[in-house]
Order: sequence, then structure tokens, then C-alpha cells
Amino acid sequence: MKPKVSVIGAGQVGATTAQRIVEKGLADVVLADIVEGMPQGKSLDLMEAAPLEKHDAKVIGTNDYSEIVGSEIVVVTAGVSRKPGMSRMDLLKTNAQIVKGVAEKVLQYASQSILIMVTNPLDVMTSLVHQITRFPKQRVMGMAGVLDSARFRYFIAEKLKVSVKDVNAMVLGGHGDDMVPLPNYTTVNSTPISKLLSQDELDALITRTRNGGAEIVSLLKQGSAYYAPASSVTQMVKSILLDEREILPCCTLLEGEYGLKGVFCGVPCRLGRKGVLEVVELKLTDEEKKALSKSAESVRQGVQELSSLLSS
Repeated sequence: MKPKVSVIGAGQVGATTAQRIVEKGLADVVLADIVEGMPQGKSLDLMEAAPLEKHDAKVIGTNDYSEIVGSEIVVVTAGVSRKPGMSRMDLLKTNAQIVKGVAEKVLQYASQSILIMVTNPLDVMTSLVHQITRFPKQRVMGMAGVLDSARFRYFIAEKLKVSVKDVNAMVLGGHGDDMVPLPNYTTVNSTPISKLLSQDELDALITRTRNGGAEIVSLLKQGSAYYAPASSVTQMVKSILLDEREILPCCTLLEGEYGLKGVFCGVPCRLGRKGVLEVVELKLTDEEKKALSKSAESVRQGVQELSSLLSS
């Protein structure tokens, strides 16, 4: 019997995440959404592809949250996406109300699950669901650094005309303008990136990584990225379900690591069957430490702003 993963939100990110999970044979998926017919239609479409993709995983589309009972992992993608000119913080009030309702349903029907947040603003929404569910911190995390690192890796590979498989990179911090790429931990075939690119070239790629989501939004005109976000969250799901203990940059609650306490922020985490098994502390330069602290402070401000919105 396959594990059960529920994806809340059947939009582009949610449906593509369900597709990635079942086509890799990782789990059966419940695809839930409040829009009648949409999750059912997308699930049926995915199941009709199963004979061609040669998998027997099931996708169940539903508007009934009781279907998520027994889920080992719940992925939350529900919310509105950014529009051109909209910052992540502009999304705060609308998505907070949506996520609050989802968190209450998860607490009611899947209280033993591991929660992976995808809804933006990511770090603040992850903090909100932790506050509502009171799940142990190991079972609440956000998908951000995996996506940001993947974007950074692609831009490097494109610039150097090498395979993306040969590029390793790590991006920490909040998911947004204050993310912290780590050039010291970025290599191409084990060669430090500093030996392959000038500082100006590297700075340009870092800037493009920080604006990666906004670049796609501006090109699409309507909607936002979903292929790479779906692949990113699926990598996290895979490490958890298969207990791979892979080190991936995730948004997690810090309690002293990296000199930060009581804030959700993106750092390297070892993911396994119980969720975040360990926060891996890398040796950072003073400049990187300062940037990570600044990123964490932005998250704190977002949480404070959210508290004011919810109490008003």
C-alpha cells in the first residue's frame, strides 16, 4: 500500500505537484480544492495518463477535507498567486485568511501529518500554520531554498554552458528579495564558482536568482511559476517518504541555529521520515551571516504585520 500525500490547492502548482508525485510512484495523492469540479477534473485527467506513464498510483480529486485523513504529508499550495508589480507581502492578507482555514482543517483531519508550505509569502505562511496547528517544529516546513537553489544552478549552467547536473549550489534565507545565495558553497564539477566567473558575473546571476519568480510573472502576464516549484516540493516529499535524509534548504523554525531564534527561515535541513531531522550549520562568512540575519528580520516583520492584520 502506497503512502498518502494530500495537496491542498488544485491550481497549477498543486496539480503539477500531484503529477510529479504519482509519476515518480512516491505516493497516492488527494488533490483538494474548494472549487467544485476542478480537483476532480484534474485528477481524472492525471489518472487517464497513468497507463501511458506506467504507474499505478492513485489521484483522488475532492472538495471534502475529510479525504485527507491518514495523510503522511500535506502540501499546501492554496492561495492567490502574484500578479505583475505585486510583492510577496502584498499577498499577505488574502493568503493568510486562506491558509488559516486550511491549517484548521489539517489540524482536524490530519493532525499526525508533516506539513510543507508552498503558499506565498512562504516564510510568514509557514509561521502561521505552525502557530495554528502547534505541530512539533520538525513537522512544519516551507519549500523555498530548494527552488531558489535550482534557479541559481540553472542560471550558472546556462551562463557557463555546462550540464545542470554538474552544478551544486545552496541558497538560504527568506523566499524573496532577501534570499542569501552562498557562492562559497557553489561549485561546477567540484570547481569553486569563483574560479569560473568574475564577481560582476556572479553578482548578476545572484540578482537574477532573487528576481527569479518575478521574472516569470512578468513573462506570463497572468499567473506565476509552477513547474519548478512542483519539482522542488516533490524532492522534499521524496526525501521524507523514502527516508533519504537528503540535505535540502528548507524554511524551518530556528531555535538558536545560525544565531537566530524563534523565526522561520531557510537553512540546510536533513529531511527524513519524521520531517526535519537536523538543521545543518554551515560555516558562513561575516557578510553571509549579516545577510541571513537581515533576511530573518524581514520574516519577523512580516509575522508582526500579519498579527496586526489578523487582530484588526
